[in-house]
Amino acid sequence: MKTLTPRVFVCLLSLAFVWSSELPSLAQAPTAQVTAQSPSLDAYRIFATTHEGDVARGASLFANEQKLACAKCHSVDGRASTAGPDLFAVGDKFGRRDLVEAVLIPSATISPGYGTVIVETKAGEEYQGVLKQATGAGLQLMGADGKLVSIATPDIKEQRGSTVSLMPEGSHAVLSLQEFTDLTEYLAALRQPESILVSNHGLPGLIPVLAKPVTAQPFFPQELQLPRSRVQTGLTAFHQVPGFGNVFLVLHQKGMIWRMEKTKAGEEKTVFADLTSEVFSLRGPNGLLDMAFHPKFHQNRKYYLKYQVFEEGKVTTVIVEKQFTADFKGDSGKPARRIIKIVSVAEDHSGGCLAFGPDGFLYIVMGDTGPHNDPNGHAQNLQLLLGKLLRIDVDRTEDGLPYAVPSDNPFLGRAGARPEIWAYGFRNPWRFSFDRVTGDLWLADVGQDREEEVAIVHRGENHGWNVYEGFEPFSNEYRKEGRTFTTPVFAYKRKFGNSVTGGHVYRGDKQSSFYGVYLCGDYTSKRIFGLTQENGTLKNIRQIGSIPQGLVSFGSDEAGHIYAVGYEGMIYQLDFSESCFDEIKPE
Repeated sequence: MKTLTPRVFVCLLSLAFVWSSELPSLAQAPTAQVTAQSPSLDAYRIFATTHEGDVARGASLFANEQKLACAKCHSVDGRASTAGPDLFAVGDKFGRRDLVEAVLIPSATISPGYGTVIVETKAGEEYQGVLKQATGAGLQLMGADGKLVSIATPDIKEQRGSTVSLMPEGSHAVLSLQEFTDLTEYLAALRQPESILVSNHGLPGLIPVLAKPVTAQPFFPQELQLPRSRVQTGLTAFHQVPGFGNVFLVLHQKGMIWRMEKTKAGEEKTVFADLTSEVFSLRGPNGLLDMAFHPKFHQNRKYYLKYQVFEEGKVTTVIVEKQFTADFKGDSGKPARRIIKIVSVAEDHSGGCLAFGPDGFLYIVMGDTGPHNDPNGHAQNLQLLLGKLLRIDVDRTEDGLPYAVPSDNPFLGRAGARPEIWAYGFRNPWRFSFDRVTGDLWLADVGQDREEEVAIVHRGENHGWNVYEGFEPFSNEYRKEGRTFTTPVFAYKRKFGNSVTGGHVYRGDKQSSFYGVYLCGDYTSKRIFGLTQENGTLKNIRQIGSIPQGLVSFGSDEAGHIYAVGYEGMIYQLDFSESCFDEIKPE
């Protein structure tokens, strides 16, 4: 068989579907030798999506003609001067996983029009390449050397397409896991300058540490620590009872709610409610996740819980309405009113928060519920409540539902969209809160492989998952024409932690340098971050402290004090009095 071009190793033809119709293609290259000692495909996938690569080393590999010879086929300057797809902005168009898959399984994602065309002539010659022109007079095929070969129609015996990419299978096998990751990092870094500036600003490579960190003081004595259960569940949330400055409720994942009261005689801990018989918390990040108090709590004593149940073989998230006793010391014991239920696809990513907004409506977050990568596109599907921030009116009922949809919800009346949706494109939102001064809705979303993110959310916005993970493209599978995406205020990579926990804007002491600073943290690294923003763009970011336990949640009381919840059973009050947000430790 004749080919039109020299044979080369790695060519990203499988990504060709986003380039223009001028895209040239490549000829078949020999498959690299895969030995028994070569890492598996999954080993390459996992390593490249969980480890940092080196852009400079990746660029060197890209240009290495002895090993890969990518540069023979692909330009990276936007001029499309070589035969293969120009990769100038490939990092803007594809997520890291797409780049990884394109090299590992090159035939999986070939778009019609960019596959291999094989032409056999009546003279017995055979050519293959990318079809560049087809007229009544004949065909033009182009190969990796950039040369066009014209074949007249009368000379053609047979023309056929191939489902096999011109890029060879197994070309990754010449690379170590780290080299493969370096190459991926280089490709992901090929972005338009504007995109690079935005990403670098909101995705800092360095987070300064305060010269004197904020201290975290146990809020209750050690002997009142709430122990984790035999099934390794722990605390999930901490709330002050409105109007009762010394009374707090602590939520345990298994379904217990504890009433903690500070008195002149000391601290008291009693059981407020026991929901362990109905809460599902045996597997994964499920269980009793959060609570919210009705805006007219002192008149109606109503409060709301978010937790999982197991019904008809499915993990289901429910929001229920319950009521305090008349003396505000315990749950009334009356049957709960179920407001809404949302069935999960898998057992993960249920989101972790609900709260009433300044407008009096109840906001609820739901994650995509898994599996990893959101393979079914839940977060971008407006017909589902998964991967969404919802907004409902619990004081009215309509259309046979135990709630009503506010008249100004952005998707109300839109065909193919659930009217409860306020914003969408979330993976696993873990805590949101409203700034009590500005009303801004701050939300933290747990990432997949690369980035944890924090955003300010507005009406009708699409926050990107799974088209984007933080600032980085993730997948084009569920990208839809005409949709725009809102970027985070702040995102961080895995060297700072791998499970973001949303918090609150500090509104305590107005003279404090932390007044107006948004506080969040990371469950795994236990770090606490403080940040400021201007018009949705990150202004300052600091690592302000840490706590000894897994940072699962934050709390805030009516005085503006901030509390950090340790999953293992402790509540910590943050003390800002001896620290300054503007004073950082020298590098």
